[in-house]
Amino acid sequence: MNYKNISLEITEKLAYITINRPDVRNALNKDTLDEIVSALDVVRTEDQVGCVIFTGAGEKSFAAGADIGQLPDKTMLDALKVEGMQQVYDLIESYEKPTIAMVNGFALGGGCELAMSCDIRLASTNAKFGLPELNLSIIPGAGGTQRLARIVGKGKAMEMILTGKIITAEEAKQFGLISEVTDPSELKAKTEEIAAQILSKGPLAVKLAKLSVNLGSETDIKTGLAIEKLSQAILFASEDKNEGTKAFLEKRKPNFSGK
Repeated sequence: MNYKNISLEITEKLAYITINRPDVRNALNKDTLDEIVSALDVVRTEDQVGCVIFTGAGEKSFAAGADIGQLPDKTMLDALKVEGMQQVYDLIESYEKPTIAMVNGFALGGGCELAMSCDIRLASTNAKFGLPELNLSIIPGAGGTQRLARIVGKGKAMEMILTGKIITAEEAKQFGLISEVTDPSELKAKTEEIAAQILSKGPLAVKLAKLSVNLGSETDIKTGLAIEKLSQAILFASEDKNEGTKAFLEKRKPNFSGK
């Protein structure tokens, strides 16, 4: 498909969704969000794709947040609409295929929230992270108040949100917001290395591991353990479990089918 605000590139088992608005620091307007949802729908039907990578065009910005030019026209009812940025990021977080944020510059506001909705976050040394919405007398409304606290802890999240502090990639790694920091020239290679590690695993196990972690983190431990047990029960009955075990014992690479 032809997109105006993003690009979708499928290379073997990887799908790259690139926010392509470098002239406005890859700001996220409604059209861009709609195109992201459309691209995810396309990738969902591509059986060979095992991992989705989000990034931004150029070297300066991953995504610099919501398009502030649209903010003056927003009303109270706009924040309550079901097709907003929060819902798009919920879709990404619960997406059936693993997602990686390849952060190559500023990830501010909605851009930071986009990264946090991905399963894994990697960043170049020139990346910056922050939720500066309070400067506009609004709050991070696309999951920022919830996901940041769950990832880095309530205290650090409160500091970042209330002060609007922008942190470096090294600081983000220190607090667990991202997993790896690399030189900009090595970011794509590092991302594909991590993706390859995920792709080497049983796809059904990857899907159920995501489900168990995401749902379990939102409930009490007893319920979380029940979700884990049921997921394991499904996997014990799978062809991939038998293949993985057999390949291990035979000291060879497994050939998973996702069944």
